[in-house]
Amino acid sequence: MDDDSKTTELSNVIQIDDDRIQDHLGRVVRSTVEETLNALLDAEAESLAGAGRYERSEGRRDYRAGHRERKLHTLAGEVNLKVPKLRKQAFETAIIERYRRREASVEEALMEMYLAGVSVRRVEDITEALWGTRVSAGTVSNLNKKIYAKIEVWRNQPIMGEHPYVYLDGIVMKRSWAGEVRNVSLLVAFGVNGDGFREILGIVEGAKEDKAGWSSFLKHRKQRGLKGVQLIISDACLGLVESVGDFYPDARWQRCTVHFYRNVFSHVPSTKVRDVAHMLKAIHASEDRAAADAKAGEVIAKLKSLRLGKAAELVTDSIAETFAYYAFPDQHWIKLRTNNPLERLMREIRRRTRVVGAFPDAQSCLNLAAARLRHIAGTKWSSRRYMNMDLLKQIDTEARPATA
Repeated sequence: MDDDSKTTELSNVIQIDDDRIQDHLGRVVRSTVEETLNALLDAEAESLAGAGRYERSEGRRDYRAGHRERKLHTLAGEVNLKVPKLRKQAFETAIIERYRRREASVEEALMEMYLAGVSVRRVEDITEALWGTRVSAGTVSNLNKKIYAKIEVWRNQPIMGEHPYVYLDGIVMKRSWAGEVRNVSLLVAFGVNGDGFREILGIVEGAKEDKAGWSSFLKHRKQRGLKGVQLIISDACLGLVESVGDFYPDARWQRCTVHFYRNVFSHVPSTKVRDVAHMLKAIHASEDRAAADAKAGEVIAKLKSLRLGKAAELVTDSIAETFAYYAFPDQHWIKLRTNNPLERLMREIRRRTRVVGAFPDAQSCLNLAAARLRHIAGTKWSSRRYMNMDLLKQIDTEARPATA
C-alpha cells in the first residue's frame, strides 16, 4: 500500500470537529476569565475590609455580607461575576465601573442606530457581530421607552428667538384599529430662525388635516413661544389658511407652487401637461411681482385659447396666493416658493417608518416619526446656516410687520 492510500485511510478514521473544539476552547477561556475576575473582586473586597474572609485582625475595617451576581460581557463571552457586598460601605470596583461605562456606551450606540433608521432586527444582528451578544427585541423596546421620554420633553420644549419663515405640512400614516387599517395624520413644522438656521418646531398627531387640527397645532406652537413669523409656506390644506389667520394674522401665506401646479394639471389633458408646466414656471421666473402679474395674465389668455377653461379659472382665482415670496429678499425666493424643504423631511420619516407598515396605535406612529426628526435636528441639517437673514433685516419692516 502506497503512502497516499495510507493518508486517505487515516483521514477517514481521524475526523476533527472544528466547531466542538472552538466551543470547548471558548468555554475554557471564559472559565479562566471568570475565575480571574472573581479573584480580583475578592482581593479588592479584602483590601477594603482590611482583612481576609474569616480572618481575625485588629486592622479589620469591615465585614463581608455575601455577594450579588452580575453578568459581564467580555471579549471571551459572557461571564458571571460574584460581586462582594460589605456591611459598612459600598463596594466599588474598577471592573464594575468599566462595565458601567461599556454598558452606557452600548446603550447609546443602540439608541443612535435605532434613531438613524436601523430596524430592530438589524440592531440585533449588528450587536451580535460587534459585541458577541445578541441584544433582544425586548431590550431595544426598553431603550425606546427611554428615548421616547426624552423625545416628549424635546417636543414640548420652549421655542426660543424669532422664526421669520415657517414651513407647515402633514403626512398620513397607517395604523391598525380593531382589525382594520386606518389613516392617522401627523402635522409637522420647521422654521428658519433669525440667524438663518433651521429648527424643527413640532410634530403632533392630528385626527385629520382640518381647521381644528391645524388650529390646535398652531396654538401649541404659539404657547411654546413661536413668534416673529413673517411668512408661512404650505400647501392649501383644508382649514390651514384660516388657522394661520387666527394665530398669526400679520404673517403672509405662501402657497407651495409645486402643489399649485399639480392642482392645475388635474384640469389639463396629459398631452398638454408639459406645455402648461412651462407656462406656469415662466410666471414664477419673473423678476418681480409686477412682471409675474403681467405674465400670469398672458398665461390665462393662452389657457383659454387652448380651451382649458378650468385650468384658466384656477390660475385666475389662486395664482396670487403663490406670489407672497416676492415681498422677501430675492436670494431667498427659491427656498420660499415651495414646500420642498419640508417634503424632504417627510421623505425621511417615510423611509424610517416604511419597514413598520401599519402601526398598532397612533402614539407609536408619532413616537417613531418624532424620533426621526429629533435625530435629523442633531445633524448638520440644523447646524449649517440655511439662509443669510441679514438680507431680510435690510428690508423695510413696516411693509411686512412681524407678529409679536
